[in-house]
Amino acid sequence: MNRLVCFLIVLFSTQCLLSSAQLKMSTYSEVSLLTIGPGDQLNDAFGHSGIRIKDPMFNLDIVFDYGRYDFSAEGFYINFAKGKLDYEIGWTNFERFISYYSAQKRRVTSQIIELDLDEKQRLFELLQQKIQPQNKTYPYDFFYNNCATKIKDDIIEVSKNPLILVQPEGFSLMTFRELIRTHVPSNSWGGFGIDLALGSVIDQQASLEEHLFLPSYLNLILGLSKFEVSDKNVVKETRVLSSLQNPYPNNFWSSPLFVFGILSIISLILTVLNYKSGRRSKILDLLIFFTTGFVGLILTLLWFGTDHTATAYNYNMLWACVFNLMFIPTLLNNKVHIRFVGYLKFTVLLLFLMLLHWLTGVQSFNVAVLPLWIALMTRYFYLIHWCNNNLKSA
Repeated sequence: MNRLVCFLIVLFSTQCLLSSAQLKMSTYSEVSLLTIGPGDQLNDAFGHSGIRIKDPMFNLDIVFDYGRYDFSAEGFYINFAKGKLDYEIGWTNFERFISYYSAQKRRVTSQIIELDLDEKQRLFELLQQKIQPQNKTYPYDFFYNNCATKIKDDIIEVSKNPLILVQPEGFSLMTFRELIRTHVPSNSWGGFGIDLALGSVIDQQASLEEHLFLPSYLNLILGLSKFEVSDKNVVKETRVLSSLQNPYPNNFWSSPLFVFGILSIISLILTVLNYKSGRRSKILDLLIFFTTGFVGLILTLLWFGTDHTATAYNYNMLWACVFNLMFIPTLLNNKVHIRFVGYLKFTVLLLFLMLLHWLTGVQSFNVAVLPLWIALMTRYFYLIHWCNNNLKSA
Protein backbone atom coordinates (compact mmCIF):
# COMPACT_ATOMS: atom_id res chain seq x y z
CA MET A 1 0.00 0.00 0.00
CA ASN A 2 2.81 2.40 0.91
CA ARG A 3 4.52 1.67 -2.41
CA LEU A 4 1.28 2.43 -4.25
CA VAL A 5 0.91 5.77 -2.44
CA CYS A 6 4.54 6.69 -3.22
CA PHE A 7 4.01 5.75 -6.86
CA LEU A 8 0.89 7.91 -7.12
CA ILE A 9 2.66 10.85 -5.50
CA VAL A 10 5.59 10.59 -7.90
CA LEU A 11 3.24 10.18 -10.85
CA PHE A 12 1.19 13.20 -9.80
CA SER A 13 4.30 15.31 -9.25
CA THR A 14 5.70 14.33 -12.63
CA GLN A 15 2.48 15.21 -14.40
CA CYS A 16 2.41 18.58 -12.65
CA LEU A 17 5.96 19.27 -13.67
CA LEU A 18 5.41 18.24 -17.26
CA SER A 19 2.30 20.37 -17.52
CA SER A 20 4.28 23.34 -16.21
CA ALA A 21 6.42 23.09 -19.34
CA GLN A 22 3.66 25.02 -21.09
CA LEU A 23 3.86 27.99 -18.75
CA LYS A 24 5.62 31.19 -19.75
CA MET A 25 8.06 32.23 -17.08
CA SER A 26 7.46 35.58 -15.46
CA THR A 27 9.83 38.50 -14.98
CA TYR A 28 10.23 37.36 -11.36
CA SER A 29 11.79 34.04 -12.40
CA GLU A 30 15.36 33.12 -11.48
CA VAL A 31 17.88 30.58 -12.70
CA SER A 32 20.61 29.60 -10.24
CA LEU A 33 23.63 27.35 -10.28
CA LEU A 34 23.77 25.35 -7.04
CA THR A 35 27.18 24.08 -5.94
CA ILE A 36 27.31 21.42 -3.23
CA GLY A 37 30.43 20.77 -1.18
CA PRO A 38 32.14 17.38 -0.90
CA GLY A 39 30.69 14.52 1.12
CA ASP A 40 32.24 11.83 3.31
CA GLN A 41 32.28 9.08 0.66
CA LEU A 42 34.74 8.95 -2.22
CA ASN A 43 31.96 9.22 -4.83
CA ASP A 44 30.86 12.46 -3.13
CA ALA A 45 34.37 13.86 -2.61
CA PHE A 46 34.21 16.12 -5.67
CA GLY A 47 30.94 17.82 -4.77
CA HIS A 48 27.87 18.18 -6.94
CA SER A 49 26.07 20.73 -9.10
CA GLY A 50 22.41 21.45 -9.75
CA ILE A 51 20.44 24.08 -11.59
CA ARG A 52 17.52 25.74 -9.82
CA ILE A 53 14.49 27.15 -11.64
CA LYS A 54 12.39 29.45 -9.48
CA ASP A 55 9.29 31.44 -10.35
CA PRO A 56 7.18 32.72 -7.42
CA MET A 57 4.36 33.69 -9.78
CA PHE A 58 3.65 30.00 -10.38
CA ASN A 59 4.88 28.68 -7.03
CA LEU A 60 7.63 26.92 -8.97
CA ASP A 61 10.89 26.05 -7.21
CA ILE A 62 12.66 22.94 -8.50
CA VAL A 63 16.22 21.69 -9.01
CA PHE A 64 17.49 19.71 -11.98
CA ASP A 65 20.71 17.77 -11.56
CA TYR A 66 22.76 15.40 -13.65
CA GLY A 67 24.82 12.48 -12.41
CA ARG A 68 22.13 10.26 -10.93
CA TYR A 69 22.63 6.51 -11.06
CA ASP A 70 20.86 3.39 -9.88
CA PHE A 71 22.98 0.84 -7.99
CA SER A 72 20.20 -1.72 -8.33
CA ALA A 73 20.11 -1.50 -12.12
CA GLU A 74 20.96 -4.74 -13.91
CA GLY A 75 24.67 -4.97 -14.69
CA PHE A 76 25.49 -1.70 -12.87
CA TYR A 77 28.85 -2.77 -11.43
CA ILE A 78 29.93 -4.64 -14.56
CA ASN A 79 29.06 -1.68 -16.78
CA PHE A 80 30.79 0.69 -14.36
CA ALA A 81 33.97 -1.41 -14.51
CA LYS A 82 33.79 -1.51 -18.31
CA GLY A 83 33.28 2.23 -18.55
CA LYS A 84 29.93 1.86 -20.30
CA LEU A 85 27.67 3.28 -17.63
CA ASP A 86 24.78 5.64 -18.42
CA TYR A 87 23.85 8.31 -15.89
CA GLU A 88 20.61 10.26 -15.71
CA ILE A 89 19.24 13.73 -15.22
CA GLY A 90 16.53 14.13 -12.58
CA TRP A 91 14.66 16.79 -10.67
CA THR A 92 13.34 17.42 -7.20
CA ASN A 93 11.70 20.08 -5.07
CA PHE A 94 14.17 22.73 -3.91
CA GLU A 95 13.32 22.40 -0.21
CA ARG A 96 13.86 18.66 -0.33
CA PHE A 97 17.12 19.19 -2.23
CA ILE A 98 18.57 21.70 0.23
CA SER A 99 17.42 19.70 3.25
CA TYR A 100 19.16 16.58 1.95
CA TYR A 101 22.56 18.23 1.63
CA SER A 102 22.21 20.35 4.75
CA ALA A 103 21.60 17.16 6.75
CA GLN A 104 24.88 15.82 5.36
CA LYS A 105 26.64 19.02 6.45
CA ARG A 106 27.63 19.88 2.90
CA ARG A 107 27.95 23.54 1.95
CA VAL A 108 25.47 24.78 -0.66
CA THR A 109 26.15 27.94 -2.68
CA SER A 110 23.72 29.59 -5.09
CA GLN A 111 24.78 31.74 -8.05
CA ILE A 112 21.99 33.56 -9.87
CA ILE A 113 22.71 33.39 -13.61
CA GLU A 114 22.22 36.56 -15.67
CA LEU A 115 19.79 35.34 -18.31
CA ASP A 116 17.01 37.29 -19.97
CA LEU A 117 13.43 36.05 -19.88
CA ASP A 118 13.65 34.32 -23.26
CA GLU A 119 16.85 32.49 -22.25
CA LYS A 120 15.27 31.35 -18.98
CA GLN A 121 12.28 30.02 -20.88
CA ARG A 122 14.52 28.16 -23.33
CA LEU A 123 16.53 26.64 -20.48
CA PHE A 124 13.40 25.52 -18.66
CA GLU A 125 12.00 23.90 -21.78
CA LEU A 126 15.36 22.28 -22.56
CA LEU A 127 15.52 20.70 -19.11
CA GLN A 128 11.88 19.60 -19.39
CA GLN A 129 12.73 17.84 -22.62
CA LYS A 130 15.81 16.18 -21.14
CA ILE A 131 13.99 14.57 -18.21
CA GLN A 132 11.69 12.67 -20.56
CA PRO A 133 12.27 8.89 -20.20
CA GLN A 134 13.65 8.61 -23.72
CA ASN A 135 16.12 11.48 -23.17
CA LYS A 136 17.18 11.37 -19.52
CA THR A 137 20.17 9.02 -19.83
CA TYR A 138 23.58 10.02 -21.14
CA PRO A 139 27.02 8.33 -21.35
CA TYR A 140 28.95 9.37 -18.26
CA ASP A 141 32.53 10.63 -18.40
CA PHE A 142 34.18 11.86 -15.21
CA PHE A 143 36.15 14.62 -16.95
CA TYR A 144 34.01 15.63 -19.92
CA ASN A 145 30.38 14.65 -19.35
CA ASN A 146 29.38 14.91 -15.70
CA CYS A 147 27.04 16.87 -13.43
CA ALA A 148 29.05 20.09 -13.79
CA THR A 149 29.95 20.04 -17.49
CA LYS A 150 26.38 19.22 -18.51
CA ILE A 151 25.10 22.35 -16.76
CA LYS A 152 27.81 24.47 -18.36
CA ASP A 153 26.79 23.09 -21.76
CA ASP A 154 23.10 23.86 -21.08
CA ILE A 155 23.88 27.49 -20.19
CA ILE A 156 25.96 27.86 -23.36
CA GLU A 157 23.19 26.28 -25.47
CA VAL A 158 20.42 28.63 -24.35
CA SER A 159 22.51 31.80 -24.16
CA LYS A 160 22.26 34.24 -27.06
CA ASN A 161 25.81 35.44 -26.44
CA PRO A 162 29.00 33.33 -26.32
CA LEU A 163 30.42 32.65 -22.89
CA ILE A 164 33.85 34.13 -22.15
CA LEU A 165 35.59 32.26 -19.36
CA VAL A 166 37.82 34.41 -17.14
CA GLN A 167 40.83 32.91 -15.38
CA PRO A 168 41.11 34.01 -11.72
CA GLU A 169 43.98 36.38 -10.99
CA GLY A 170 47.09 34.53 -9.88
CA PHE A 171 45.50 31.19 -10.81
CA SER A 172 47.73 28.63 -12.51
CA LEU A 173 46.24 25.96 -14.74
CA MET A 174 46.63 22.45 -13.36
CA THR A 175 46.77 18.93 -14.72
CA PHE A 176 43.72 16.71 -14.31
CA ARG A 177 45.52 14.73 -11.60
CA GLU A 178 46.38 17.92 -9.70
CA LEU A 179 42.75 18.99 -9.91
CA ILE A 180 41.65 15.67 -8.45
CA ARG A 181 44.15 16.07 -5.61
CA THR A 182 42.64 19.41 -4.65
CA HIS A 183 39.62 17.40 -3.50
CA VAL A 184 41.05 14.01 -2.55
CA PRO A 185 44.39 14.13 -0.67
CA SER A 186 47.13 12.10 -2.31
CA ASN A 187 47.95 10.34 0.97
CA SER A 188 44.49 8.85 1.43
CA TRP A 189 43.16 5.49 0.31
CA GLY A 190 40.83 7.19 -2.14
CA GLY A 191 43.70 9.26 -3.51
CA PHE A 192 45.96 6.22 -3.74
CA GLY A 193 43.29 4.23 -5.58
CA ILE A 194 42.74 7.04 -8.07
CA ASP A 195 46.46 7.51 -8.69
CA LEU A 196 46.88 3.76 -9.10
CA ALA A 197 43.99 3.26 -11.54
CA LEU A 198 44.34 6.36 -13.74
CA GLY A 199 47.15 6.61 -16.25
CA SER A 200 49.47 9.28 -17.56
CA VAL A 201 46.74 10.74 -19.80
CA ILE A 202 45.48 12.73 -16.79
CA ASP A 203 48.91 14.28 -16.22
CA GLN A 204 48.41 16.68 -19.11
CA GLN A 205 47.49 20.28 -18.32
CA ALA A 206 43.76 20.97 -18.44
CA SER A 207 42.47 24.02 -20.29
CA LEU A 208 40.49 26.61 -18.35
CA GLU A 209 37.22 25.16 -19.66
CA GLU A 210 38.33 21.63 -18.77
CA HIS A 211 38.74 22.76 -15.15
CA LEU A 212 34.95 23.05 -15.06
CA PHE A 213 34.47 19.30 -14.65
CA LEU A 214 34.77 19.94 -10.91
CA PRO A 215 31.74 21.71 -9.38
CA SER A 216 33.94 23.96 -7.22
CA TYR A 217 35.83 25.26 -10.27
CA LEU A 218 32.60 25.68 -12.22
CA ASN A 219 31.48 27.86 -9.31
CA LEU A 220 34.76 29.80 -9.18
CA ILE A 221 35.36 30.41 -12.88
CA LEU A 222 31.73 30.99 -13.86
CA GLY A 223 31.52 33.59 -11.10
CA LEU A 224 34.18 35.66 -12.91
CA SER A 225 33.09 35.02 -16.48
CA LYS A 226 31.14 37.24 -18.87
CA PHE A 227 28.85 37.04 -21.87
CA GLU A 228 30.76 38.27 -24.92
CA VAL A 229 28.42 40.74 -26.68
CA SER A 230 26.58 42.18 -23.69
CA ASP A 231 29.74 42.16 -21.50
CA LYS A 232 27.48 41.20 -18.59
CA ASN A 233 28.74 39.03 -15.78
CA VAL A 234 27.42 35.49 -16.02
CA VAL A 235 26.67 35.48 -12.29
CA LYS A 236 24.46 38.28 -11.03
CA GLU A 237 24.49 37.38 -7.33
CA THR A 238 26.03 34.76 -5.05
CA ARG A 239 24.39 33.45 -1.89
CA VAL A 240 25.38 30.84 0.67
CA LEU A 241 22.33 28.69 1.36
CA SER A 242 24.01 26.29 3.79
CA SER A 243 27.38 27.05 5.37
CA LEU A 244 28.08 23.78 7.22
CA GLN A 245 30.83 21.69 5.64
CA ASN A 246 32.41 18.50 6.96
CA PRO A 247 36.20 18.37 6.52
CA TYR A 248 37.68 15.53 4.47
CA PRO A 249 38.65 12.74 6.91
CA ASN A 250 42.41 12.26 7.08
CA ASN A 251 44.39 10.10 9.52
CA PHE A 252 48.11 9.67 8.84
CA TRP A 253 48.40 6.54 11.01
CA SER A 254 46.03 4.64 8.73
CA SER A 255 47.16 6.32 5.52
CA PRO A 256 48.73 4.48 2.56
CA LEU A 257 52.11 6.12 3.12
CA PHE A 258 52.26 4.91 6.73
CA VAL A 259 50.94 1.40 5.99
CA PHE A 260 53.18 0.84 2.96
CA GLY A 261 56.07 2.39 4.85
CA ILE A 262 55.70 -0.21 7.61
CA LEU A 263 55.37 -3.06 5.10
CA SER A 264 58.42 -1.82 3.23
CA ILE A 265 60.48 -1.67 6.43
CA ILE A 266 59.49 -5.26 7.22
CA SER A 267 60.57 -6.30 3.70
CA LEU A 268 63.90 -4.48 4.10
CA ILE A 269 64.57 -6.11 7.48
CA LEU A 270 63.83 -9.58 6.09
CA THR A 271 66.06 -8.88 3.10
CA VAL A 272 68.95 -7.86 5.38
CA LEU A 273 68.45 -11.02 7.47
CA ASN A 274 68.38 -13.10 4.28
CA TYR A 275 71.61 -11.45 3.11
CA LYS A 276 73.37 -12.26 6.38
CA SER A 277 72.18 -15.88 6.38
CA GLY A 278 72.53 -16.42 2.65
CA ARG A 279 68.97 -17.67 2.46
CA ARG A 280 65.80 -16.57 0.69
CA SER A 281 62.39 -16.03 2.26
CA LYS A 282 60.00 -17.77 -0.14
CA ILE A 283 56.91 -16.41 1.60
CA LEU A 284 58.10 -12.81 1.18
CA ASP A 285 58.93 -13.34 -2.50
CA LEU A 286 55.62 -15.06 -3.16
CA LEU A 287 53.72 -12.19 -1.54
CA ILE A 288 55.65 -9.61 -3.56
CA PHE A 289 55.31 -11.37 -6.91
CA PHE A 290 51.66 -12.31 -6.42
CA THR A 291 50.55 -8.89 -5.16
CA THR A 292 52.41 -6.82 -7.75
CA GLY A 293 51.42 -9.25 -10.51
CA PHE A 294 47.75 -9.24 -9.54
CA VAL A 295 47.66 -5.43 -9.34
CA GLY A 296 49.36 -5.34 -12.74
CA LEU A 297 46.68 -7.66 -14.13
CA ILE A 298 43.92 -5.32 -12.91
CA LEU A 299 45.69 -2.30 -14.43
CA THR A 300 46.11 -4.17 -17.70
CA LEU A 301 42.39 -4.94 -17.84
CA LEU A 302 41.54 -1.32 -17.03
CA TRP A 303 43.79 -0.13 -19.84
CA PHE A 304 42.98 -2.61 -22.60
CA GLY A 305 39.71 -4.23 -21.51
CA THR A 306 37.46 -1.25 -20.77
CA ASP A 307 36.20 1.94 -22.39
CA HIS A 308 37.71 4.13 -19.63
CA THR A 309 39.90 6.65 -21.44
CA ALA A 310 41.60 7.85 -18.24
CA THR A 311 43.08 4.42 -17.43
CA ALA A 312 45.27 4.31 -20.54
CA TYR A 313 49.08 4.57 -20.54
CA ASN A 314 49.31 3.72 -16.87
CA TYR A 315 52.98 3.40 -15.92
CA ASN A 316 52.15 2.01 -12.49
CA MET A 317 52.52 -1.22 -14.46
CA LEU A 318 56.28 -0.65 -14.34
CA TRP A 319 56.32 -1.57 -10.64
CA ALA A 320 53.11 -3.65 -10.62
CA CYS A 321 54.27 -5.92 -13.42
CA VAL A 322 51.73 -8.48 -14.57
CA PHE A 323 54.54 -10.83 -15.70
CA ASN A 324 55.42 -11.43 -12.05
CA LEU A 325 52.56 -13.92 -11.95
CA MET A 326 54.33 -16.10 -14.51
CA PHE A 327 57.33 -16.61 -12.24
CA ILE A 328 55.48 -17.74 -9.11
CA PRO A 329 56.18 -21.44 -9.90
CA THR A 330 59.88 -20.56 -10.21
CA LEU A 331 59.85 -19.04 -6.71
CA LEU A 332 58.59 -22.32 -5.29
CA ASN A 333 61.51 -24.19 -6.79
CA ASN A 334 64.91 -24.16 -5.08
CA LYS A 335 66.65 -24.64 -8.40
CA VAL A 336 67.85 -21.38 -9.98
CA HIS A 337 67.09 -20.74 -13.67
CA ILE A 338 69.11 -18.38 -15.85
CA ARG A 339 65.94 -16.94 -17.35
CA PHE A 340 64.75 -15.94 -13.87
CA VAL A 341 67.96 -13.95 -13.28
CA GLY A 342 67.37 -12.21 -16.61
CA TYR A 343 63.81 -11.42 -15.63
CA LEU A 344 64.92 -9.95 -12.28
CA LYS A 345 67.30 -7.63 -14.14
CA PHE A 346 64.37 -6.68 -16.37
CA THR A 347 62.23 -5.75 -13.31
CA VAL A 348 65.07 -3.57 -11.99
CA LEU A 349 65.18 -1.82 -15.36
CA LEU A 350 61.43 -1.26 -15.18
CA LEU A 351 61.77 0.34 -11.73
CA PHE A 352 64.46 2.72 -13.02
CA LEU A 353 62.24 3.52 -15.99
CA MET A 354 59.37 4.27 -13.63
CA LEU A 355 61.59 6.66 -11.66
CA LEU A 356 62.55 8.39 -14.91
CA HIS A 357 58.87 8.80 -15.83
CA TRP A 358 58.23 10.28 -12.39
CA LEU A 359 61.15 12.73 -12.46
CA THR A 360 60.41 13.93 -16.01
CA GLY A 361 56.70 14.44 -15.31
CA VAL A 362 55.41 11.81 -17.75
CA GLN A 363 53.26 10.47 -14.91
CA SER A 364 52.87 11.62 -11.33
CA PHE A 365 52.81 8.63 -8.99
CA ASN A 366 51.26 8.55 -5.56
CA VAL A 367 53.64 9.37 -2.72
CA ALA A 368 52.79 6.05 -1.04
CA VAL A 369 54.45 4.22 -3.95
CA LEU A 370 57.89 5.54 -2.90
CA PRO A 371 58.47 3.11 0.02
CA LEU A 372 57.18 0.28 -2.19
CA TRP A 373 59.65 1.27 -4.91
CA ILE A 374 62.54 1.20 -2.42
CA ALA A 375 61.50 -2.18 -1.02
CA LEU A 376 61.03 -3.73 -4.48
CA MET A 377 64.32 -2.40 -5.78
CA THR A 378 66.16 -3.71 -2.73
CA ARG A 379 64.49 -7.12 -2.91
CA TYR A 380 65.09 -7.57 -6.65
CA PHE A 381 68.78 -6.69 -6.27
CA TYR A 382 69.11 -9.20 -3.44
CA LEU A 383 67.39 -11.92 -5.48
CA ILE A 384 69.85 -11.28 -8.33
CA HIS A 385 72.72 -11.59 -5.82
CA TRP A 386 71.25 -14.79 -4.31
CA CYS A 387 70.61 -16.39 -7.69
CA ASN A 388 74.14 -15.60 -8.92
CA ASN A 389 75.67 -17.13 -5.79
CA ASN A 390 73.59 -20.28 -6.21
CA LEU A 391 74.47 -20.56 -9.88
CA LYS A 392 78.20 -20.42 -9.03
CA SER A 393 77.85 -23.12 -6.37
CA ALA A 394 75.73 -25.38 -8.55
